[in-house]
Amino acid sequence: MRSTPVSGGPIMSDVMIVGQAPGPREPMLKRPFAHTAGKTLFRWFEQFSGMNEVAVRSRIYLAAVCRCFPGKNSTGSDRVPAPDEIRNCALWMDDEIRILRPHLIIPIGRLAILQFIDCAKLENVIGRTFRVTRSGHRFDLIPLPHPSGASPWHKIPPGKALTEHALKLVARHPAIERLSRAAQRSTRGALESLRAV
Repeated sequence: MRSTPVSGGPIMSDVMIVGQAPGPREPMLKRPFAHTAGKTLFRWFEQFSGMNEVAVRSRIYLAAVCRCFPGKNSTGSDRVPAPDEIRNCALWMDDEIRILRPHLIIPIGRLAILQFIDCAKLENVIGRTFRVTRSGHRFDLIPLPHPSGASPWHKIPPGKALTEHALKLVARHPAIERLSRAAQRSTRGALESLRAV
């Protein structure tokens, strides 16, 4: 890993999204989920939770299994981080969990899911809520598939229905409901301020 570490910024939140690793564009753009996978992820949040990209980025802590772009593999696609790279970055996530003490963690993609629970097959974990302990803290875990265009899993059966069910679980989680209500109040307040001008 040779790129600049990518962070979602200092957001205090009851919710963490944990991605796998930045893609090639994220280090340059200096934010996670800044390209294709991010567009799909934020569209999911807006559709199911009513929070657009700005609301998600400003209210949910964005983390990753690995903070740097791992590089390309021999076929030219993004390389999966190696076990030693994952171990090197694990302390960051452990510290973040200890500091934030989130009520909900949403791991995105199989690599992120595996940092919390076993995941032999996505259909065994997507669409379910788990109670997990890590770093001395207990929280809910609702896994989502990776939203990249590289995998069609979330677009075809059974992945499509399971992803939709998982997104409904996310939207109904009390921590997300609180953030969604706060985002809606903020939007209404901004609109009222504009009308008053």
